[in-house]
Amino acid sequence: MALLNLQCIIHKLLNSKLETKNIKHVTQIHSQIITNNLTHLSFLFNHLINLYSKCGQLDQTLLLFSNTDHSKNKNVITWTSLITQFSRTHNKSTEALNLFNQMRQTGAVPNEFTYSALLPACCTAENMSVGKQIHCLVLKHGVCANNGSFCFGRQVHGVGVKHGLVELGYVKNSLIDMYSKCGGFGEAVKLFRTIADKDVVTWNVMVMGLVQNNRFEEACNCFRVMRSEGVSPDEASISTALHASASLGALDQGALIHSQIIKSGFVSNSCVASSLVTVYAKCGGLEDASRVFEEIEDRSVVCWTAMIAACQLHGSGDQVIELFEEMLAKGIKPDHITLVCVLSACGHTGRLEKGLKYYDSMISLYGIKPGSEHYACVVDMLSRAGLLDEAKMFIESMPLEPDPSVWGALLGGCRKHGNLEIGKEVAERLFKMEPRNSGNYVLLSNIYARYGMLEKADEVRKAMGLNGVKKEPGCSC
Repeated sequence: MALLNLQCIIHKLLNSKLETKNIKHVTQIHSQIITNNLTHLSFLFNHLINLYSKCGQLDQTLLLFSNTDHSKNKNVITWTSLITQFSRTHNKSTEALNLFNQMRQTGAVPNEFTYSALLPACCTAENMSVGKQIHCLVLKHGVCANNGSFCFGRQVHGVGVKHGLVELGYVKNSLIDMYSKCGGFGEAVKLFRTIADKDVVTWNVMVMGLVQNNRFEEACNCFRVMRSEGVSPDEASISTALHASASLGALDQGALIHSQIIKSGFVSNSCVASSLVTVYAKCGGLEDASRVFEEIEDRSVVCWTAMIAACQLHGSGDQVIELFEEMLAKGIKPDHITLVCVLSACGHTGRLEKGLKYYDSMISLYGIKPGSEHYACVVDMLSRAGLLDEAKMFIESMPLEPDPSVWGALLGGCRKHGNLEIGKEVAERLFKMEPRNSGNYVLLSNIYARYGMLEKADEVRKAMGLNGVKKEPGCSC
């Protein structure tokens, strides 16, 4: 009977969304919730709060919220809903701000929707100090740029304009960073151009924004303009410019920055040195990368990882293992990137036993939780060794959902060893996960061709055309 009543209440709650401002309907629902002793259910409580608010019954809403005995019902959703209604109601901005303070005192953590709901209250309260405090909280929690919340970021920008905060240098820098990360790069450029006296931080944010948007050549040009305007680069500027040079494969640009590093005295900086190793490695200069690495006196894990990754990039698997063992011997603890490189090298050099040993040591010795990249490397090791059944079992035992890189490693092993049964199953999964990836179609077609099943191979190729999937031609810099 209680279940039937609960279903009835839920049905009424859902239908009530179509009957806004029907206070009689809402009080009936409220009565049923009390009668059936269901006030402890947070989703019903939240719906009820919303319904009273939509009916304009703010006093009743606040009374219900204040008198509830179930504190666990007052989660971030409930608080945000209440703040939203008060913030958007004329002359209720102060109450909205007070509710926000109460929310934080209870330990509930505001999210981007909470801040978004609070912004109208900040605009109408005409309180500069409150606006600054909210802005600081937004920056502290990272809501805008790191979460990719473009719409909310624009609202924060609006609040900054109304309170006259956007003229502050650090605010403009934060806005440029936010727009760069949230798909509004044009807005970032406009803001950047409005800054008259650009310091090194402003230039760094802009160069990093260009890199994040894969505009590597423009990033290198921006770095040059910065220096031509008399702004001395710091380690962040140099590392970012080196990253852009490496992505372009621009050896001349990297060498030029290298000379500037020597002149400016950053050659001993481990972060800059590791970026320099990466530049030379990606530009084909493994010997130059090794020379830079050897000159680093105090090598951090970042430096070791950069050199290990450089060797892995050039297919020097044996050297990867040697460097890793040397790093461990010196007491340097690897990070998750180091182990991706090492596990990959073990797979490419056929060191299955050693690779599995390294994998087992991730948690037991180094306390590193394996990610999808590590699982993909293990699957690749097993698949290259012909242990396809074991690789499939390993995937099925993973504690997280396998991504395309994991299944792709197994499909590659099926292609190498001609396992049609597993290959078909894995390919079908990949077609659903990444329907635009031509490589999966090609691998399955090759498996069919290996078995002499040319008609099936042609069917796969035709399916590519029907699905609008095209194989990109190979290219090289």
